[in-house]
Amino acid sequence: MEQPDARALAERARARGAYAHVLPGPAPVTKAAAMDAIAAALDFPDWFGRNLDALYDCLTDLSWLPVGEHVLIWAGSEAFKTADPKAYLAIRGVLSDAQRALTPNGGRRDSRSLTVQLPES
Repeated sequence: MEQPDARALAERARARGAYAHVLPGPAPVTKAAAMDAIAAALDFPDWFGRNLDALYDCLTDLSWLPVGEHVLIWAGSEAFKTADPKAYLAIRGVLSDAQRALTPNGGRRDSRSLTVQLPES
């Protein structure tokens, strides 16, 4: 079965009332470019420190965004995974940890949640 593309995933997210955030192209292939793309997609505040701890802090805060589900769609993540597997796994781990922290059972109290979708994975 073919994976849906980023546009289809964004449309599905919006259809269920979620906010879709698609990483802008071209696909990042370095750790710094990936963090910058995530920051741009989620409109991170200026204080974002461009390291893994700061990425986690911003992903689990999201207070500058409206209350609701936020879907981060990372089309092209496979290119980064191929170019720098170690950095990809580090960022993917932070995304997974943040997603778990922002689930209803993750202890979040302000009604914001994060869903991460990687169409190629």
